[in-house]
This record gives sequence, C-alpha cells and structure tokens, in this order.
Amino acid sequence: MSFQLPDLNYGFDALEPHIDTKTMLIHHGKHHAGYTSKLNAAIEGTELEDKSIETILSEMDMNNSAVRNNGGGYYNHCLFWKIMSPNGGGNPSGKIHDAILNSFGSFEDFKSNFATAAGTRFGSGWAWLCVKKDGSLEICSTANQDNPLMAGVGCEGYPILGIDVWEHAYYLNYQNRRPDYIEAFFNVVDWSKVEENLINALS
Repeated sequence: MSFQLPDLNYGFDALEPHIDTKTMLIHHGKHHAGYTSKLNAAIEGTELEDKSIETILSEMDMNNSAVRNNGGGYYNHCLFWKIMSPNGGGNPSGKIHDAILNSFGSFEDFKSNFATAAGTRFGSGWAWLCVKKDGSLEICSTANQDNPLMAGVGCEGYPILGIDVWEHAYYLNYQNRRPDYIEAFFNVVDWSKVEENLINALS
C-alpha cells in the first residue's frame, strides 16, 4: 500500500486572507507531496508497507528518522488540511464546546493556552489539542514533524486539532509574526471537523 497526497476540500485561495494562496500551493503541492513520496520510499519493501499511518507512527522505531520525519509530516498535514475551512472560525458548539469548557474553563482560556503552546515552540514544530481516554483534553507541542501518536514526545492522547508552526506554513504572508498567524488560524478552524475527530477518537 502506498500513501496518497490528499486533495483539499477547498480551493488553494479559499482561506484568504488568513492563509494566502501562494503558501497553500507550496505547502500542499511541495512540502506535503514531498513527505508523502519520501514516506512511501522509506516503507517500500518493509513490514510497515501494509500498515495504517496511525499504526506506523505509534509502533515505529523512533530512531528510524526517515519514517519518523516523513510519516509524521504526512499524517500531520492530512489532519491540518482537514480541520480548516473557508467557513470556519467562530466558537465551537456541541461536544467539542463542552469538552473545551470542562478542560480549560472557557474558550478564551483554551485559545490563550493553545496560542502560547504554538507561539513558544522553539524552531519548527506543531501545537496540538489532544483528547485522552477519559475524554479530557490536553494542549501540547512537539518538535519538527513529531506528533502525539509517537512514543516519548511529551504529548499524550489522540490529536484532534493541530497547527503547523514551521516557517513554511506562514512566512510568505506573516514573516516573523508567528503570533499573527496563530490568531488568523482560528478564523479558519472548522470546529465541526474537530468535533468529528473528538467523537471518532473516543468511539
């Protein structure tokens, strides 16, 4: 089985002005495509070839840098595209709203904590909202293309929301203003997809 670069559910220009068209074209068509092809090359002819990406990441040898970096890059970006929408933004509702309030007290406190995790991640990496087995939520961040499915990265639970804070995700539009990019990201978060991820993770 080989992994495929997923199509976006919206146009490359659909997230303007929050995420610009040129960044989307390069990010999806070059960076994510590169992780996809390199992941396929890394697992070809190995016991990992017929496993799901979730199984690969949760069971792999963390010293296998080709699978760790490219498998993480593949999975992380698949989640990233899915949880954004031109009709996103606003406040969450339903189960994800309740889970956020139960874990963080308010949506504004959640946003502040998430923005801090994303803004203080040194160098390249991701910030995550994860759900634990007991249904509680956790915010954490990981370096490079690591994610909470991997062992020993300092995050627990299943990722349901993630933001890419590698410079390639925002530098064309925001330069070194990462906090502005993080704030803009909340204008395109599709909370219905995040809730879907929450429900699937707990089922």
